[in-house]
Amino acid sequence: MPMRIVIAGGSVGGLFAAELLRRAGHDVTVYERSTSGLEGRGAGLVAQREVFAMLREAGVEHVAQFGVEAHERIVLDRDGEVVHRQATPQTQLSWDRLFRVFRERVPDGGYVGGRTVAGVTQDMQRATVHFADGGAEEADLVIAADGLGSTLRGLVAGAGSLPAYAGYVAWRGLVPETAMPTQAAARLFERFAFYDIPRSQVLGYLVPGADGAIEPGRRRYNWVWYRRYTPEELIGVLTDADGQRHDFSLAPGQMRPAAADVLRADAARLLPPAFAAAVAAEPLPFVQAIFDYATPRMVAGRLVLIGDAAFVARPHTAMGVAKVAGDAFALRDALVGQPDVPAALAAFERVRLLHGQAVVDYGRRLGASFD
Repeated sequence: MPMRIVIAGGSVGGLFAAELLRRAGHDVTVYERSTSGLEGRGAGLVAQREVFAMLREAGVEHVAQFGVEAHERIVLDRDGEVVHRQATPQTQLSWDRLFRVFRERVPDGGYVGGRTVAGVTQDMQRATVHFADGGAEEADLVIAADGLGSTLRGLVAGAGSLPAYAGYVAWRGLVPETAMPTQAAARLFERFAFYDIPRSQVLGYLVPGADGAIEPGRRRYNWVWYRRYTPEELIGVLTDADGQRHDFSLAPGQMRPAAADVLRADAARLLPPAFAAAVAAEPLPFVQAIFDYATPRMVAGRLVLIGDAAFVARPHTAMGVAKVAGDAFALRDALVGQPDVPAALAAFERVRLLHGQAVVDYGRRLGASFD
């Protein structure tokens, strides 16, 4: 039976769920709290099988053609010489293009930006979504796809269900390839490159341009530098140029100029020349703190957690988008032909709880060298 479904969170996870559930005959509206839109916030993503399955399901397999291939993996030493080389081709798709394609598939009125879901109340038959602007809306099912800082997580997992800081952050940059110095480009382009320091690592690779372009000259170089900070130091790291403290990350342009200068000086002192040049070439570096979280439950009545609202895995897994795509498929499949909504949601939870925990555990193992 068709249901009225509200999705809190309009990033790719919410869009995946909206696509599948709308195609299954349900009336779906996505609410996104951001007023400025989400395009331009993503770099490249490694597409796992769940993402390819989502593209096939939506009939947009052509998106998989817009990727940048890294032909090999290399490891550099402090002087910038290659000390290890492995032929492991890998393609990075454009997160922005993926978002844009699925956003465009939402019917008029089905995606509402600038409206924050603040809470949910419910009885056995219906849920009521409460908005920060004072409004309310009834639904048969509410899906929390509102990410790392989920507003609705506590209603399912209990009070105090917050991600735990893993002890390090990812400094990041997205440099237009034409802005990269020639020698750095010659060393780093067309491959995954790594440099390891005790309890730290820097890596980088080419990704599509901001508009999804993959032609040489229009791509971007994505670098990531993992560095440890104590919880006390993290407060300073996540304080922006206006003196405002953030919980999880700083976007491009928010970092204090003095902090960016320190980052570039540290790069020149600690990193191989090519990576130091990549850091120096980024005028607006940004940062995200690394967290772990695994929910004990994904369902409470007619409220469901998916994606990072349920399980926050470290980025080393490269499974964030795949994880939420798998959640969306499992939820759609559980609801198909099942008139008993609580029974369908219980079946969904049984399948995805174990998977989500496994991904979080895998991320912890991959990040163990930073502990």
